[in-house]
Amino acid sequence: MEQLPGLRKNQNFISLLFYGPALVFAIVFFIYPVVSSFYYSLTNWNGLAQTIHFTGLANFQELIRDDKFYGGIRNTLLYAFFVTVIQNIAAIALAIVLNTSLKTKNILRTVFFAPAILSALVVGYAWSFIYNPLFGVLNSLLTNIGLGGWVQDWLGDPRLALGSLIVVTVWQFTGYAMVIYLAGLQGIPEELYEAAAIDGTTPWKKFRHITFPLIAPAFTINVLLSVIGTMKIFDLIYVTTNGGPGYATETMTTLLYHQAFQTNRMGYGTAMAVVLFLIILVLSLFQLKTLRKREVVM
Repeated sequence: MEQLPGLRKNQNFISLLFYGPALVFAIVFFIYPVVSSFYYSLTNWNGLAQTIHFTGLANFQELIRDDKFYGGIRNTLLYAFFVTVIQNIAAIALAIVLNTSLKTKNILRTVFFAPAILSALVVGYAWSFIYNPLFGVLNSLLTNIGLGGWVQDWLGDPRLALGSLIVVTVWQFTGYAMVIYLAGLQGIPEELYEAAAIDGTTPWKKFRHITFPLIAPAFTINVLLSVIGTMKIFDLIYVTTNGGPGYATETMTTLLYHQAFQTNRMGYGTAMAVVLFLIILVLSLFQLKTLRKREVVM
């Protein structure tokens, strides 16, 4: 039956009331900033002057010659890779253990998830105290248990600083990834494990042929979140090392911050942000296309 014109208009108006605010929010806080970033990356704007001069691809040409920029890309990719790998391996292991009939599993789930709800500033300041070379908890503990030779300046040594920050990020977000894996594990039919047990399948083969394939959607989500989150991390590094010592922990986000807000080269910093946006976009699309191929539909 064909709808009356007046009824169709009312339905369109009601639909607009529902998705209109979300559309306005997306335009103001996402689409406009992204589009304007592409424009400012082609200018010499310093963030303060009202007059802006168009410079074309000059900022991007300078990026190609900037050794600090390549160092930031290297640190960002290393940080993202190691956090993603270690975090997901640990999260899968925790999820499997806490998906059993362990009596304290609910308490342990809460304990492991709790760091994820903490502010990055709180985590950064807390771990700065833990890593402190003079009165930090970690060095004091190593000394008290007879491992004084392992005492280090964890955030002040260029060889250890990035690895120390990787540990902090893994500690904070492994519990978050664990919850997602738990949701995936609880969706696996118990009959599959019972059939495997009857066939005498080993625990490793159960994991390889049943568990891991069936938590593939959770794996895709966690890997994607890990890569995106670590590629654009800023607050933790800014609070703990501010990109130091030297440039050992300088990532693309801290580098563009220093260029945009400390040297007032907003156009150049925005060019870095555009490159970071494109790298994350390409990696995300590649991961989605690759990881979704191995997802199993039950």
